[in-house]
Amino acid sequence: MAPHVEHLGSPLPPYEVHVFPDSFRLYWTLPDSFAWTYPIRVGRDDLYESGQYYVGAKKEWPSWTPTPGMIEREPEKYEKYADEGMPGGPGNPLGARALYLFTEDRGDTFLRIHGTDDPDTIGRAVSNGCAGLVNDHMVSLYKQVPMDTRVVLYPKRPS
Repeated sequence: MAPHVEHLGSPLPPYEVHVFPDSFRLYWTLPDSFAWTYPIRVGRDDLYESGQYYVGAKKEWPSWTPTPGMIEREPEKYEKYADEGMPGGPGNPLGARALYLFTEDRGDTFLRIHGTDDPDTIGRAVSNGCAGLVNDHMVSLYKQVPMDTRVVLYPKRPS
């Protein structure tokens, strides 16, 4: 599915990001109950963290370092990047662009909305907590969303 503008069944405030994990959709809301709709992937199992956030940083081709939790869960996959991380560029897990999610009390939550070069993961709960879009879609979203934008990650339905 390509990003497209659609009319929302329920109104949402304009110029916010809303992530609905069960439908694997991200909405960049517009006035009059319209929104840009993007297909996404979300965090697997209990790594998805619903809540209200704001965009505290934006980066193009961001560098990446695994979180301590990622290293603890899968040391064989992530430990080699623990010290120096990975520079930005193709093949980097954060993709072409990233929006960094913050809260007032925690600051940087280490949750991101970011690109991926793996389109097979879209429509699945496979990440370490972040919402992901294919890189082309993320570049488009990145251009639209300013700093300090409100981001709402809705809860998953119980399985």
